[in-house]
Order: sequence, then C-alpha cells, then structure tokens
Amino acid sequence: MSLSRIARRLLATAAVAASAALALSGCGAITTGTESSSSSGGFQLADYIQKRIDDGEPLRIKLSYHDPSLAFATPISAGMERAGEEFGADVQLIGPTGGDAAKQVSELQTLIQQQSVDALAVSSSSSDALKPVIAQAYDAGIPIISFNTDNPGSKQMGFVGQDLAASGQSESEELLSVLGDGATGKVVVFSLDTGAGWSNDRFSGFEKGLEGSGLEIVGPVNVGNEPNAAYNTVESTMAGQSDAVAIAGLDCCSTTAAAKWVQQTGNTGKITMVGFDLLPQTADFVKNGVVSFTISQNPQEQGYQAVKVLYDFLTKGTEITGVDTGAQFITLENLDEATVEG
Repeated sequence: MSLSRIARRLLATAAVAASAALALSGCGAITTGTESSSSSGGFQLADYIQKRIDDGEPLRIKLSYHDPSLAFATPISAGMERAGEEFGADVQLIGPTGGDAAKQVSELQTLIQQQSVDALAVSSSSSDALKPVIAQAYDAGIPIISFNTDNPGSKQMGFVGQDLAASGQSESEELLSVLGDGATGKVVVFSLDTGAGWSNDRFSGFEKGLEGSGLEIVGPVNVGNEPNAAYNTVESTMAGQSDAVAIAGLDCCSTTAAAKWVQQTGNTGKITMVGFDLLPQTADFVKNGVVSFTISQNPQEQGYQAVKVLYDFLTKGTEITGVDTGAQFITLENLDEATVEG
C-alpha cells in the first residue's frame, strides 16, 4: 500500500469523524450529553467538589477501565499519568480484572457514595450495565464522561475515543483495497468479546464496508482475552475455514492471536491478516509481513484527553464536547513513525 493511499484513508477517517462531531449523535461518536440529562435541568456540580476546587485541593480524577489486565490499558494509563503530572491532578486507573461489569458498577457506586472522586471517565464492556451508575454519578453532581467505549443514551457528558462503527467500516474498506478488485471468498472475523457494545459497533461498521462485495463474513467469533485460549479458538475455527482469504481482528488481542496462527501455520502471504491496535507483538507481525495493516486508536491520547476534558471543565468551566482520537492505519511503510501501544 502506498503512502498516498494511507494519506487518503486518514483524510477519509477524519472526514467521518468531523461529520459525526457536527451531528453530535450518540452512535459511537462525540457526544455532549443526552436528552435525559438536559431535560432534568442540567448538570449541577456537587458542593463537596466545588469546595475542593475553591480550596485548591488536587482534583481526584479516576478512569474506570472495563479490564485493566488487558495490554491496551497500559498506554491508556501512561496517557492518564502524563495528564495528571501536567495538571497536578490525582489520577488513577481503576476497574475489575477480567472484565466483570457487576464489579465495575459496584466499585463506581462506592466512589459515588463515599464522595471520594471529583470526576469520572468510564469505559465499559457493556454499555447497558453502566447506564444506571453513570446516571447516579451525574445526579450526584460528579462530572462523568465515557472514554474508549461509548455509552450512547446514557447521562454521560461526553465521549473521548474512536468512532467505533466508522473505524470498523474503514477496516473492511481497506481490506477490500488490499485484496483487489473482484475479490471473493470468506473473511473470518474475531473479537475478544463479541457481546460487548464496542465490538458490536465495530463489527456493524465492518459489515457495512463489505456490503455488495464478493466476500462472505464468518463470525464474529469470540476468543476471550486469555492468550492461549484465544489462540486455540482461532486454531479450531480456522480448521473449518480452509477456503478463507482473509482474517480480521476487531481489537488488540484477537488480532495478535489470529496473527500468531497465520505465522505459525505458514499462511503468511496466503491469508490476508488485518486488525486493530499496535501492541509490540502486533508491530512485529506488521514488520514480518504477517499483518497487512492495523488500525491504531491512540490509547495514550484517550487517557490524556479523558483527564484533560474533565480537568478543564472543573477548573475553567470549559464545556465538555468530547474528543475523537481518530484512526491511523499502520503498515510496514509507516511503522517506524508509529507509536507502539504498550
């Protein structure tokens, strides 16, 4: 793929993001709140938070990630800590190891009840599970946004992250470009959590991008986040898909599991492999020609901007309008210029 094609793709992604921002819709794009929040009279900051601001106390900003054990959490935490140092805020990445939505809700409820947090950013594996606790925080006067994964229809005050549906569509459209005109055959799609809202959004975009093509989608197949189990799932799935022409991962961990299978079974160059995120292992797969391209969603910037948006709202009264951290296509041609996410 040429650098000009990469540039065109980045411009196209930016155009989609800009359009979504102007629409201010809640479908995986930037949001500024919902009808439910505006109809209740608007946000009212809690008195205890205002007092901490007036007293010059360090603001306690917590980012609740749906599974901090995932490799993707490492660059998010790095961006968060960078913002904390820059703004003098007390920042912390929290969340349940293993991705238990009930535990995440319980942890957030405790923070709200104990008034031990001044602002929250949440990333959930299940948007429906977090809607009630987002409303609890909002109604308690705690500024709350979503990051990394959107919570449309909730009382979130904004979203910091990638337009998931648009990124999924970009992945499949670029896959078509790599395979060439008139490509036919099966594309096997893997996800670490097919039941998660972010996965559904990204897959719906992927499906849209392949509409009218000669490619048949198999999946998405759930692999989980344990590396060995994920690899075994890929291996057993591909045993029944000998005629597959491509594999697509919808996230960091399904991408690395599938790429490992492609490499170890001698299918490099035979099956086109594409995916998401740029973990060190993924970068190696790109370098060795196993992965044709991967899409970075800039997790460090997600962590940084989540803190900045909340900090600026509390200290400057800056309106929360959300931040689209974009999508960057990483290939062998621009790998040396990319930031590895881990």
